[in-house]
Amino acid sequence: MKLKIKRLNEKAILPNYAHFDDSGMDLFSIEKKELKPNTQALIKTGLAIELPENTEAQIRPRSGLALKHGITVLNTPGTIDQGYRGEIGVILINHSQTTFLIEYGMKIAQMIIMPIIRCEIEEVIELSITKRNERGFGSTGV
Repeated sequence: MKLKIKRLNEKAILPNYAHFDDSGMDLFSIEKKELKPNTQALIKTGLAIELPENTEAQIRPRSGLALKHGITVLNTPGTIDQGYRGEIGVILINHSQTTFLIEYGMKIAQMIIMPIIRCEIEEVIELSITKRNERGFGSTGV
């Protein structure tokens, strides 16, 4: 499967898989920005993509940034729809108590390409009964 990528900025770094068997490809910042404690910012990548048919791109946090610095993707997973052709931006939030400096070329998130299954909506009067049924939050005893 091919992912078409357009550089919108000459400083943009193409996404890449750090290891052969990784699920996500790294996304890189094209800007330098301070992210103060308990604030969020849209970080630009300088890239636009054309997704293959019946796919979406999911933008997810990097575990190292989350563990070491309290930096994560605010709307995780962020969704890029197949028809979107604008710049990929990543909304990062700083959950730590210290300012975090985002540098040019820093790995800020990972992007995973996922298949989409489209459903035909059918309104019904009743749903089938299951063992769990309507028990939700804490239904397993936790």
